[in-house]
Amino acid sequence: MAYNYDTYLRMDKMPTLWCWGCGDGVILKTVIRAIENIGWDMNDVCVVSGIGCSGRFSSYLNCNTVHTTHGRTLAYATGIKLTNPKKHVIVISGDGDGMAIGGNHTIHACRRNIDINFILINNFIYGLTNSQTSPTTPRDFWTVTAQYGNIDYTFDPCKLADAAGASFVARGGVTKPQKLESILASGFKHEGFSFFDIHSNCHVNLGRKNKMIEAVDMLNWIDSRLVSKMEYEKLSPEEQENKFVTGILKNDTSKEEYCNAYFNKVVAKAKGGKK
Repeated sequence: MAYNYDTYLRMDKMPTLWCWGCGDGVILKTVIRAIENIGWDMNDVCVVSGIGCSGRFSSYLNCNTVHTTHGRTLAYATGIKLTNPKKHVIVISGDGDGMAIGGNHTIHACRRNIDINFILINNFIYGLTNSQTSPTTPRDFWTVTAQYGNIDYTFDPCKLADAAGASFVARGGVTKPQKLESILASGFKHEGFSFFDIHSNCHVNLGRKNKMIEAVDMLNWIDSRLVSKMEYEKLSPEEQENKFVTGILKNDTSKEEYCNAYFNKVVAKAKGGKK
């Protein structure tokens, strides 16, 4: 399918500022294709991004955009969605932005089940600020804040989102963009909080410093960690360690969406004078 990228991108902002080979570009393209395939009008889309490499998304997409402060993407997005419930709100956040400083907002957005699409670009590092340990940095990896190897245990973002109450949870990777596009389209159509853990490469500030010299080396590493549910279930407990299941992990359509609950139960009662 041929895409008119002028419709989706601010061409005056091209080329992007991302490093050559960065997975952010792949994710940008899959987001555009998912929007195109489900037929959203870009005038009805609002993209909210935070601080970090992923924060540049709001500069490049040709729609309503907000570039927010560090860790506060979901706070802004919640306000936007509540005041514009018929609009499609997409949040782009990094693993540091969304799981560390913004982790509390992530938990409560999941809990509320507000109809926001939260894309976590998980590249396992604070890439923009030169390689500090993030909540998803693998153990034993070198970072500037763990120069003898990271000893922290890492988050599984999908398990966190599921436990916090997100009604749609999925995982994909930049090595399989067509599958990722399908996952995004499914989540975008879901009414409720949609959480996407997308494994991406920061080959400059993580890969090269951990013996993955080229971008393709880190892509192969990512690919080796992502498996289907069927493949995962065939592995022994030892083999399952550091493996992550891809695809749609949860799709609960029974849970009431937050904006609907607010307008049907709070606003309606207030207008009717009921306590």
